[in-house]
Amino acid sequence: MRMFLLLLPLVLLLSAVETQGISVVDLSALREIKNSLTDITSSSPNAFFTSWDFTAPDPCSSFAGITCSLFIPKRVTTLTLGTGLSDSPGLAGILSPAISNLSELTQLVLFTGIVTGPIPDQIGTLKKLSVISLTNNRLTGSIPTSIFTLPNLHTLDLSHNQLTGTIPGSISELSSLKVVVLGSNKISGEIPIMPTELLHLDLSNNELSGMLPRKTRMPLTLRYLSVSGNRLWGPLSVLESLSELVYLDLSMNRFSGTIPSSLFRSTLSSMYLQRNNLTGRVPQPPLSSPAATVYGPGSTVDLSHNSLTGELTNTLAGVETLFLNNNRFTGAVPKDYVESVYSGNTRTLYLQHNYIAEFPVKEGLPLPDSVALCLSYNCMVPPVPVGFMACPASAGEQISRPVNQCSAFNTSMA
Repeated sequence: MRMFLLLLPLVLLLSAVETQGISVVDLSALREIKNSLTDITSSSPNAFFTSWDFTAPDPCSSFAGITCSLFIPKRVTTLTLGTGLSDSPGLAGILSPAISNLSELTQLVLFTGIVTGPIPDQIGTLKKLSVISLTNNRLTGSIPTSIFTLPNLHTLDLSHNQLTGTIPGSISELSSLKVVVLGSNKISGEIPIMPTELLHLDLSNNELSGMLPRKTRMPLTLRYLSVSGNRLWGPLSVLESLSELVYLDLSMNRFSGTIPSSLFRSTLSSMYLQRNNLTGRVPQPPLSSPAATVYGPGSTVDLSHNSLTGELTNTLAGVETLFLNNNRFTGAVPKDYVESVYSGNTRTLYLQHNYIAEFPVKEGLPLPDSVALCLSYNCMVPPVPVGFMACPASAGEQISRPVNQCSAFNTSMA
C-alpha cells in the first residue's frame, strides 16, 4: 500500500501524457476540432486532415497545421486549419469551443473555406494568443467581446465573413494590438477609439456609419487605414495628424469638405478618396519643402467622382497612376503633368468629365505605349487623337462637352 502511494504521483503524471508525448487535454481538443470540421474535398491528395491520424506516434510532428512546445507533455502552441493552397477549397463545418482547451495556444489561423456559425466565445480564455486570423469563410454572429480581453493580442483578422454587430469599445484597451482587419463583413455602428499604437486598420466594406474618431483619438502610429465602402461622413481634418500613413482608402463614403494639404505628400504613396462629396482645390506644393510632393514609382492617387474645383496645381505631377476624372477642374493642365506622361513616369492619367480647357501636348512626339491617357468630355477638343486615348467605357462616346455647358460653368466660377 505504501509503495502504491509512493508511485501515485508518477502514475498521475503518466496518465496525463499519452504514448505520443502530447498532452491528453490537447489531444482530446484536437480530436473534437477534427470532428467539427471536414475537408470540402476529402478525397483530394491535398486534403488537410489526411495527416491527422490519432494513432500516430507523435502528432506534434505528423499533424498538419500544428506546432508544439518542446517539453513533455507537449502542448500545442500554434494551430493552422486548412492548407491555404490555391487549389484547395478548404474546410467546412463549425469552430469547436474545444479550441479553448489548447491553453498554450499563441496563434490561431483558419484559411479560406466555408466554415459557418459563430466564433466561440471561449477563445477569450486563451490568454497567450497573439494572432487570430479567421478569414474568408462564412462565420456569423458578433465578434466575441472576450477577444478584446486578450492581453497579448497583436493581430486580429476576421475579414471576409458574415459577422454582424458592432466593434466593442474595449478594443481601445488592447495595448499590444497592432493589426486589425475586419473588412468585408456586415459590422455596423460607429468606429470606436482604437489602441494608441495601432499600425494597420482595415474596416472596409461594412455598414459602419458616423464620423471618424476625433483627431486626438486617432492612433498617430497608423500606417495603413482603409474604411472604404461604408456610410461614413464628415470632414477629413481628423487625419491631419497622421504623418505616418503610407496607405489611405476612404473611397465610397460620404465624406465632405476639403482635403487636408498634409495628405498630399509622397510618403503617402497610395491615396484613394474617390466617390465622396469632397470639395475645394488641390493645394500648391509647399514652398518650404517642394520635394515632399515628388511622387515616385508605384504611387496611386484617386480623387475621382467628387466635386473638386479650380485649376490643377503641380502637386500631383509624377504620380504613376492618377485619377482626377469626374470633378470640376478647369483651365489648362500644367506642363509638369504632360512631361510626366511623355516620360512614362505617369502611366495612367484620367482627366475625363471635367471642364479642362487645354492639355499642352508635345507636337510630333508620340505617347509611350505604356501610357493610358483619357481627356474626353472636357471644354476642348482633345489634342491627342481619340484613337490613341485609353478611356474606360464609362467615359462615354462624346469627345467634348457642349459649348453651353463650358460657358455656363466658367461664368458661374468667375
